Amino acid sequence: MSYGTADSLRSVTLDDVRGAQKMLSGVARVTAMEGSRHLSQLVGAPVHFKCENLQRTGSFKLRGAYIRIAGLLPEERAAGVVAASAGNHAQGVALASALLGVHATVFMPEGAPLPKISATRDYGAEVRLHGQVVDETLAAAQEYAEQTGAVFIHPFDHPDVIAGQGTVGLEILEQCPEVRTIVVGIGGGGLAAGIAVAVKALRPDVRIVGVQAEGAAAYPPSLAAGRPVSVEHPATMADGIRVGRPGLVPFGIIEELVDEVRTVSEDQLSAALLLCLERAKLVVEPAGASPVAALLGEPGAFPGPVVAVLSGGNVDPVLLQRVLRHGMAAQGRYLAVRLRLTDRPGALATLLGVLSAVDANVLDVSHVRTDPRLGLTEAEVELHLETKGPAHCAEVGQALGEAGYTVIG
Repeated sequence: MSYGTADSLRSVTLDDVRGAQKMLSGVARVTAMEGSRHLSQLVGAPVHFKCENLQRTGSFKLRGAYIRIAGLLPEERAAGVVAASAGNHAQGVALASALLGVHATVFMPEGAPLPKISATRDYGAEVRLHGQVVDETLAAAQEYAEQTGAVFIHPFDHPDVIAGQGTVGLEILEQCPEVRTIVVGIGGGGLAAGIAVAVKALRPDVRIVGVQAEGAAAYPPSLAAGRPVSVEHPATMADGIRVGRPGLVPFGIIEELVDEVRTVSEDQLSAALLLCLERAKLVVEPAGASPVAALLGEPGAFPGPVVAVLSGGNVDPVLLQRVLRHGMAAQGRYLAVRLRLTDRPGALATLLGVLSAVDANVLDVSHVRTDPRLGLTEAEVELHLETKGPAHCAEVGQALGEAGYTVIG
């Protein structure tokens, strides 16, 4: 992945972000700021959500894409633009191009979720599926740019993109002037860098905390080394921040202006997404929930008032189902148990009666009678249960033990 052309290495200033804000008037929404009572109680200070998941195209990406494409020369616009993305950047580029009358070609991985492919096409872009991973898709997009003269629109490593994303920071200061900490997810770093430029110029006392997924955390080693370094095979459910190497432009800004970069686990991301759905009634993708995951992980580390940036809400329904179940399991609200019982009439009903007595809700039952591992009179049952938390899980296990069942998994 090639980052940092001579043009892209120019600095980003508060004036750039203010200019972007004027250009985005009537294009990007000034998204809502919503309070979170649950997190406020947990942190011990007011916590607010900056709801970029409610932005047009479902994420903040429209802001930077529009500013980048709007800044092209007439001959560059005539050549069209090209981008590579698995989702949010693709949709941002597609809509921005349509609004500006520029032809957009977007390369997406062959395994990209169908809703994201359809949305990108619906916004007006020509979609080409190529490669199994984003790096292969990106290489194809760059090759297309070289062959056709189309302008490659990088998702984060360009000052115009960063200036556009920085408008989120200006809105935060306008909507919550008393803010003391802003928590924002980091992938390549464009959003965090833009917010840092805007906020630190006006309120240098505000603490800015970046958040990365543990399995795709390129910034901590890069900051330690003083230069962008790569993480091999980044892996996380949070595809919006699954970036293996920081961009040169955002890295320089984040190194100077961002106070801290934290990491969160997959369990914490799942729990955060679940909290957003249950408590805030907001659909947020795992990357967008990363600031909430950080707050849940160490609530006392964030001086309030706190603003957590929910950067996007474009989550594939299949992934959402898996993440919700994972989040429930992480909170002790979902329990899978496997046990053996005597294969006789009424044995399963007796087992279900034990579970009913301790108010465990049975979601699914798998009953196996024929298996080489089982004795002639044995059957194996796997149960998926909805529970009320860790204490209830322990109560369920105790009830099964007292009834004579041995849990084997």
